[in-house]
Amino acid sequence: MKTIAKLGIVLALTGSLFASCAGQAYVTERPVEPVYIRPVAPYPNAVWVPGEWVWRGNRYVYRQGFYARPRYNHVYVQGHWQPTNRGYVWVRGYWR
Repeated sequence: MKTIAKLGIVLALTGSLFASCAGQAYVTERPVEPVYIRPVAPYPNAVWVPGEWVWRGNRYVYRQGFYARPRYNHVYVQGHWQPTNRGYVWVRGYWR
């Protein structure tokens, strides 16, 4: 019985690993970015990280931007919509 329980746990963990590595989600039209007011920086030298599109359920949902501490010798590259043969896909922003 313990072997079956352990096997179930291993299968569940493996399934969640592959689910998090799912392929890209494509849309035929880029969603419109909502308009909102950027808040005042909470501390000196704060870096504004622009909002991102996140795939949730069956659609992209906009996650608002935020302030972050600057990373030494890095700059933030803003995410963007990449046109492909299948439609558009969101490429996340990253620190470079």
